[in-house]
Amino acid sequence: MAELTPLGIAVLALLDERGMHAYEMYQLLLQRRNDRLLKVKPGSLYHTVERLAGQELVHATGTERAGNRPERTTYEITPAGKRALAERVRTGIENYVYEYPLFPVVLSEAHNLEPDDAAGAFRQRLAALDAELAELHASIAEVTERQVPEQFWVAADYQRAVLAAERDWLATLIHRIESKDLSWQHRK
Repeated sequence: MAELTPLGIAVLALLDERGMHAYEMYQLLLQRRNDRLLKVKPGSLYHTVERLAGQELVHATGTERAGNRPERTTYEITPAGKRALAERVRTGIENYVYEYPLFPVVLSEAHNLEPDDAAGAFRQRLAALDAELAELHASIAEVTERQVPEQFWVAADYQRAVLAAERDWLATLIHRIESKDLSWQHRK
């Protein structure tokens, strides 16, 4: 069996809550802001559900049509799907895998920019991180106020901690570039 993709994990987790159709899954992922954790596109979601059905990790339980809308097939997780979900979550937590994000690549090439240009670009990223952090703080405050158990939003707290660490590091880097504490010789 192929390893579950992040979207496959999300689909199985939703179906572990209750049976639903793909469009409902899509709406719920957006409502829960899971699009901050993984790429959520309707086409890829439908493809993922079909692939999981082909692997017998989910199965269709019925099809319905409401008015002029297209038919919607409702799916449920199978016992094999529950086992696959638990195993993938466990191994994903246990095993560190470097995921090759873009930022370290462009950071390693930032010396190609003039010092002022680099500091300006870092400042823009810092502002974007501040906006992301404000949004995460608001989301965490909302779920805390609604008394959603922390186990369901621990990923948001992880994201907050990672973004805060990056933000603090960037602020220090900008200061070091602007104060000339960090030697920045741009090759022309």
